[in-house]
This record gives sequence, C-alpha cells and structure tokens, in this order.
Amino acid sequence: MDAISVIRTKRDRGRLSDAQIDWIVDAYTRGEVADEQMSALAMAILLNGMEREEIARWTAAMIASGERMDFSSLTRPTADKHSTGGVGDKITLPLAPLVAACGAAVPQLSGRGLGHTGGTLDKLESIPGWRAHLSNEEMLDVLGEAGCVICAAGEGLAPADRKLYALRDVTGTVEAIPLIASSIMSKKIAEGTDSLVLDVKVGSGAFMKNLDDARELARTMVGLGTDHGVRTVALLTDMSTPLGLTAGNALEVRESLEVLAGGGPADVVELTLALAREMLDAAGLPDADPAKALADGSAMDHWRRMIAAQGGDPDAPLPVARERHTVYAETSGVLTRLDAYAVGLAAWRLGAGRARKEDPVQAGAGVELHAKPGDRVTAGAPLLTLHTDTPERFDYALEALTGDAIEITEDASYEPTPLILDRIA
Repeated sequence: MDAISVIRTKRDRGRLSDAQIDWIVDAYTRGEVADEQMSALAMAILLNGMEREEIARWTAAMIASGERMDFSSLTRPTADKHSTGGVGDKITLPLAPLVAACGAAVPQLSGRGLGHTGGTLDKLESIPGWRAHLSNEEMLDVLGEAGCVICAAGEGLAPADRKLYALRDVTGTVEAIPLIASSIMSKKIAEGTDSLVLDVKVGSGAFMKNLDDARELARTMVGLGTDHGVRTVALLTDMSTPLGLTAGNALEVRESLEVLAGGGPADVVELTLALAREMLDAAGLPDADPAKALADGSAMDHWRRMIAAQGGDPDAPLPVARERHTVYAETSGVLTRLDAYAVGLAAWRLGAGRARKEDPVQAGAGVELHAKPGDRVTAGAPLLTLHTDTPERFDYALEALTGDAIEITEDASYEPTPLILDRIA
C-alpha cells in the first residue's frame, strides 16, 4: 500500500477501506508517510468528508497506535470534559477542580491552541513552574492528591493523533468534522475515563459555524463514545461572542481564579456550573452541588493542590504583557456585536497563539474586553485592551477588529443568544 493511492481515493470522493485507514495511520505514526502527504489527505477529508464507518475505523486506528490508560485503581468515579475550542474558553481551568471538589476524579487531557482558539496547556503554562507533561504514574499521583489533573496526553497515548493534531493546526484542516471527532474521541477513549461531557461550540469563533454542523459533530462523537463503552453527552454552546472578558493565556488564568474565588463573569460561571452538573450526573453523583463548592472555597482548594502537585506555584504573580493598546467606542449605544472570531484572531496575532507548530506563545498576550453584547456604551469609553510584548503586532491585530467585528446601535431591544443551545445524549 502507498500514501498516494490513499490520497487519490479520498481526493476522488471514494470511501477509504479499513485496510487503507489502518495502514495510513500506522505508517504516518512510524514516520513512513511524510507530513506533506498526510496534509494532502487531511485536506481531501476536509473537502470530501467521511462516512460514519470510516470515522469509526479511523478513530479505532488512532487508539490502536498507542497505549490505553487504566484508572480502575481510583476509589472515585472518573469524569472528563472536552471543548471543541473557542475564544476565551477557559472553562476547563475552574471546571476540573470544581468537579473534583464534588467527589469525582477528573483526568483531563488537554491540548494547545489550534488556529485562533486558545489552548488549555498554553494557558496553564503561564503559571511559573507548572508542568504539562506527566508520566502515567505522575497523573495518578496528582489525581490522588488533588482529585483532578490537567495535562498533555502522554507520549504513548494515541501518538497518531499527537502528530496529526499539530499538523492540522498549520495546514488549514482544523475544521474537518471527521478529524475533529476522531482526534477528540481517540484520546478520550484511550484515556480510560468512565464518562465524558462534550462542549461543542457553535458560531463565528468556533470551528462549527452553524448549528447543523455542530449537531453532526456532536452526534458523531457521542456515538463513538457510546460504542466504546464511555457514557457520553454533548452540550452545544454559543461561540458568537468570546466567553468571559478575556482571550489569551495568563489573562484567562486570572479570570478563572476569579470564578474559583466565587466571582467572575456570569457567562463563564453559568457554563462552568452547567458542565459540572452534567459531569457529576454522568459520574453517578447527581446530588452533588457544584455551586456550593464554588461558594465555600473547596473548588479553589483543589485548584491549588493540583497546580502545586504539577510543580506550579499557585501564589506566584502571573505574567503581564509589556505593552497595551486600548480600543474605544466610536459612538454611543448598545453593543450588539463583538465577533468571537475577530477577537480570537486579534489575540492570535498579538502572540497568544502560534502560526507554526514549533512557535512559542506569549504568556501575557491577548485581548481584554470591557463590554459584552447587550451592554450600553458611550462614545470614547474603552471597549477592548490589547496586550502584547511586541507592539509592532498592534496594527496587524487591529485589522482583525475592523469591518463588522464590532457593532454599536440604538437597538434597545437587543437580546443576546442563549449560551446553551442544545443537548445531545
């Protein structure tokens, strides 16, 4: 078998056979298929799609490329969550310790930024000393100490996905539903969690721009999880506007700490609690009260134990960008649009994301919001503050915020889109 034949099959809208899928995933993992060849196949999949059976086989091949983890030694039920990626989506940071405080174990394998969306590991690495890479034994130790762990997938866990995940980020193939579904579910199934809650983002700042595509992705992933014995449910949530008031790395950590301290933006708190309740229900703990765990400080206690157990200093000052630039409202009225994609693109251009898989990110870079859609603003009031260590990036970032990215009208009847759009189980 050869890569060119596999690429041509999908290029010509054919169905990949089980043997072709097994071979290409294995050969790419071993380095026999070059990045440029897998890039071509990924683009063909993006353009021509995959049937349900192809996606299932691709996912199984990704799982088979490495080891499977076992958390059966834990005394707590395990629950995990995955977001398909958004702008300002820092929910994992307060959510994992919150669910742990309510009695479940949360083995959260997370990733880095993809395109304009932020990566959980990039955010947490802004905490001095914090380590993303843990051995399986270290993961179990942190789970025992804190009840939760957020870390990178180990070298042996779905190594095919680790290679393909980085490649998709720099080849314009992030949005392919079969590759999103197989990427997420291969890691989650191999991870060995008992239950999984999916946060499938919908809107301009998400990879799924419309509700129908998001439902297709959610149903695909729920089906893959269920077929492999993982209790899986999906919430479809709005990503037309950034979550919370920050998009970046250290900026989002700071906001997450506000939530754990009992404050924070209302939308971040709402989604954190909604996902926590789904995770606890799936884990067999439907009577646990996550709102109480936020209010009484127990979620913050688990956060501090988790960060310290992974080498971080929970009391250390977070990095702050050296340069700032504020964007002001040009007119008075109601802010009716603050486009999530535009804000994410601006944050990426400021240094919060990467253009190549080997690029570093700036811990302090990002965008801070001073108003959200539905708020009344006055001319000359601050709308956004851009943060970066490299001020030559400001003009490029500001280009992303032109056109219809920001709209202010006199429409006093404006009503924001609901945060939770649908549930699929």
